[in-house]
Amino acid sequence: MSNNDLKVRVWRGSQEGEFVQYLVPRNPNQTVLDVVTYIQRKLDPTLSYRFACRVGMCGSCAMTVNGVARWTCRTHVSKILQGDSLEIAPLNNLPVIKDLATDMREFFNKWKGAVGFFKGDKTRYDDFTKVQPNSEERQLADAGIECIGCGVCYASCEVVQSRPNYLGPAALNRAWTLTNDVRDVQQLERMTAVAGDAGCHACHSQGSCTEACPKSIAPTASIAGLKKLVARAAVRGSKWGKL
Repeated sequence: MSNNDLKVRVWRGSQEGEFVQYLVPRNPNQTVLDVVTYIQRKLDPTLSYRFACRVGMCGSCAMTVNGVARWTCRTHVSKILQGDSLEIAPLNNLPVIKDLATDMREFFNKWKGAVGFFKGDKTRYDDFTKVQPNSEERQLADAGIECIGCGVCYASCEVVQSRPNYLGPAALNRAWTLTNDVRDVQQLERMTAVAGDAGCHACHSQGSCTEACPKSIAPTASIAGLKKLVARAAVRGSKWGKL
């Protein structure tokens, strides 16, 4: 080992496995994804991981680095290095397929469980619905609409860790954006879904999701908005009929 080498501990295996150490040359402006790619291409071609765009657009390269969920393509080694060592693991709260690759099906199934998908009532023959960009609903939706589904917030959530059925911050943030979409026609179904035991009221408002989000989205605020809507409907006795 030279003075310019990084000691990198990488998770190998599936749910059951172990950390294996590799020596990787240290370079200026090196990202964590560069380190993982070097290991796979130069040291061990059997290492499994995900990446696509390398510029923070897809979110597929998210991993746990030194105990924190991060986008590895936008994380510079020099900013997080502890001495000369790195520890790289798969995202928490998700089943591990192999090494650094996790199974994201549960994550996206919870989006479906939160009715986190758009449904309108227009056809190709109808005029486009006009959404005023300065309307209150559009501005509320704008605050959370840039989520790319990377799973960093989900992996950082203590409630998901203790309650695996919890829908999670990403799914509830998506539900909030659609709740404020005046074109969507699933408000009744969505409110019923997020008001359940695994929904917004399971959130303890610890803010780990907001702190971890690489895009500076605040799922905690979105979940608080859902809590207010559910409480307002309950007080009115409307059972989500009129929010």
